Amino acid sequence: MSNLARRAAIASVCSALFLGALKSYAAVKTGSVAVLASLADSGLDLVASLVTLGGVHWASQPADDEHRFGHGKAEALAALFQVVIIAISGFAILLRAVQRLLQNQVSADPEAGIVVSVIAILVTLALTQYQRWVVRQTGSIAITTDSIHYSSDLFLNAAVIGALVLESYAGIAGADPVFGIAIALWLLWGAWRASVAAIDQLMDREWPEEKRRRFVEIAATHPELKSLHDLRTRTSGNRDFVQFHVAMRACMTIAEAHDVVERLEAALGEAFPDTEILIHVDPDGHVDEPDNAMAETNLLDDNGAQTIGQ
Repeated sequence: MSNLARRAAIASVCSALFLGALKSYAAVKTGSVAVLASLADSGLDLVASLVTLGGVHWASQPADDEHRFGHGKAEALAALFQVVIIAISGFAILLRAVQRLLQNQVSADPEAGIVVSVIAILVTLALTQYQRWVVRQTGSIAITTDSIHYSSDLFLNAAVIGALVLESYAGIAGADPVFGIAIALWLLWGAWRASVAAIDQLMDREWPEEKRRRFVEIAATHPELKSLHDLRTRTSGNRDFVQFHVAMRACMTIAEAHDVVERLEAALGEAFPDTEILIHVDPDGHVDEPDNAMAETNLLDDNGAQTIGQ
């Protein structure tokens, strides 16, 4: 899993280098603020991709004595750094576009900018498709954020083409800086979207309700469980962590309860790979906390008795 994320990060670094070189040429040839904005974005893409590569590498390191839960949150930190970079890029482009609009400057040699933007679209499309495949395989939040950023580049490069065509061929003055402003606003919106997932992970936000429900439903197929409560979930990098209490018959031996827990962990681990599960056993009837996850998913009757597996 970590090797896939690392390869995706390396691919994004190589793409940023290639596109940065192309757009530098186009920016010099055209003087377009939209092309300049696209170049600035590619330069920041390179920095962000290098940070992603470092974050993915760090997150893949195994747990040690000082980081017993692993290093998964390094991905979220890398994602937040990318958000800062995207936001800075957006504000800088917005400022430059407004200045260009006020000065009423016209772009030169639009053909170079159009050709470079078409190449950039093809390269970016290939990269984002690969990144999405890697995200489906690994769940990497750093690669997810990187993919969001590069996906916005598809619109950015299309906007560059539109700006150059409208201003240079259709004679619509001011089209280039107006598109530059639109690009900047799109980047800022992308920064906001990317920040939400990273902050949720750093704040140990609970799993989505659908995922929690599926987890509890699998646990409820074990008839030995009388209830399941105090369910807590979180995600760190590409690993999930779950802890909860289960109630079982008070007359069960330690060995019997242990066997049930082992089977439960195996079933949950198969359905939720890369998940660390911690289970606490209570004797049936023990009052611990009112939070009963099985009741939340309508798996218990009104009196709190289990309705599945009996």
